[in-house]
Amino acid sequence: MKATFTIKRRPTIAMLEFGAEANFHPVLQRVYRQRKLGGLREIAHSLEHLLDHRQLSGMARAVGLLADAVTRDRRILIVGDFDADGATSSALAMRALRAMGARQVSYLVPNRFEYGYGLTPEIVAVAAEYKPDIIVTVDNGIASLDGVAAARQHNIKVIITDHHLPGAQLPAADAIVNPNLRDDAFPSKHLAGVGVIFYVMLALRGELRERGWFAGQSLPEPNLAQYLDLVALGTVADVVPLDHNNRILVDQGLRRIRAGRCAPGIAALLAQGKRNLADCIATDLGFAVAPRLNAAGRLEDMSLGIECLLADDPDRARALAAQLDELNKQRREIEQAMQDQAIAALETLNARLEGAGLPPGLCIYDERWHQGVIGILAARIKERVHRPVIAFAMAGEGELKGSARSVPGVHIRDVLDAVATSHPGLLNKFGGHAMAAGLSLSLNNLDVFQQAFAEQVISCFEGVPGEAVIFSDGELAAHELTLDTAEALRNAGPWGQGFPEPLFDGVFRLHNKRIVGSNHLKLELQPLDAETVFDGIAFNETGDGLSDRVEQLRIAYRLDVNEYRGNRTVQLNIQYLEPV
Repeated sequence: MKATFTIKRRPTIAMLEFGAEANFHPVLQRVYRQRKLGGLREIAHSLEHLLDHRQLSGMARAVGLLADAVTRDRRILIVGDFDADGATSSALAMRALRAMGARQVSYLVPNRFEYGYGLTPEIVAVAAEYKPDIIVTVDNGIASLDGVAAARQHNIKVIITDHHLPGAQLPAADAIVNPNLRDDAFPSKHLAGVGVIFYVMLALRGELRERGWFAGQSLPEPNLAQYLDLVALGTVADVVPLDHNNRILVDQGLRRIRAGRCAPGIAALLAQGKRNLADCIATDLGFAVAPRLNAAGRLEDMSLGIECLLADDPDRARALAAQLDELNKQRREIEQAMQDQAIAALETLNARLEGAGLPPGLCIYDERWHQGVIGILAARIKERVHRPVIAFAMAGEGELKGSARSVPGVHIRDVLDAVATSHPGLLNKFGGHAMAAGLSLSLNNLDVFQQAFAEQVISCFEGVPGEAVIFSDGELAAHELTLDTAEALRNAGPWGQGFPEPLFDGVFRLHNKRIVGSNHLKLELQPLDAETVFDGIAFNETGDGLSDRVEQLRIAYRLDVNEYRGNRTVQLNIQYLEPV
């Protein structure tokens, strides 16, 4: 049971201030036009084009409090989140504050199984044992009304730095920096949590400079660009849209990684993923580094990941990265078992519905499922059935934790907000983004929630999801299927959410197929108008249902570079295939 996709080709948009004189590869010029870029400035990635931190509301208040804490030697506690964005945010805050002369700075990250997400009253009770003068949240806090109130009872000041969407009421923090506040004038609403704290650190350095702090303490003023490797990793890992501002942050971070000027922990994680530091691109961060880092928060405690990012000794970084790699292997095994169980349950449900189709908003639950892996499960099933999916796991004492993933056109947090409004008390907590969210509810309320969720998907969005669509950049001619084209596309970008990596489609003759690595489909493909045969690979695809009599395939693919024993060749990385 898989969604059937329609391949649609992106229109080519004529642009001002952009043409052959830009000296880009012709295919890359076409790709840039299809992403509606308005000119050369939008692919300029120097730091001088970054948006100004002064446009973020709440910044002056936040850096004033932080500057006072640094100059008066107050105790600062960073409270992070248990995903890669939270880990990079925590590590960046720790490194930057120490470099600016903060002597009493530490971090605390909630264990998701004991305390849940964000600055809860329970985590404040733990934080109080550190006796902090000020708590700085990173990648969380905008929904922590009770947690901030608890901190105030302990006479602890709170600065919230976050990027998640705010609810109707804001916590009574001493300062809030979040580009998604309703009246915030910051032009980019897509900063990851690590991007927000990077901007706060930029502003703090400026404030300390004005106070004469660095000169008075004989401290070298830190170059905060040295932390852009962390910003790049957290931004890519959190799958936020790569608007121009985020592309600058990611590109600059990647340049530092490729030059070997990155945290030893990032280098060690890339090595665990068998990625070459000198050739690192955004997808390497997303597929090799982020899953290993996230494995700590999913299965154990994200402190292990943060310590890896904070390690300055390469040997210690490699040892910690090896531990994270082992956790990631365990995570993959758990995920595969959960995915098999979910698919079997959906097949049964589909048969029971006798062709009526799955609900437009799908809730799945099994008491055996691991709470730390349901987000990945929801994403996998969403890709399979092309509709919003919420995967639930038991959190103890009759409560379920849910992780939601959505499809374009369905703002999942708004759906949850509508359910909470129409059914008061049904949800214990919820929060998130357009495409991903988290929630908790009583097991006894699951059936009611399933029905309400499906109804809200229909009523709020007029029946979407619609057809499953793959957007293609068109067909490549045989003479364009070259290593030169593949390398030009690989080295451009950075590609990611909202600025998608180039994807092409076409019909090819099928010469051979076989399974490699237990679950990857290896193909030999020939363009209809050429004699050359190319290797193709479809990851996590076994070709079930692909008859031996099939002679031609229509594929949607990324043009990639395969390196084996020093030999670099063109490879078609297949995202979708269907017999012709």
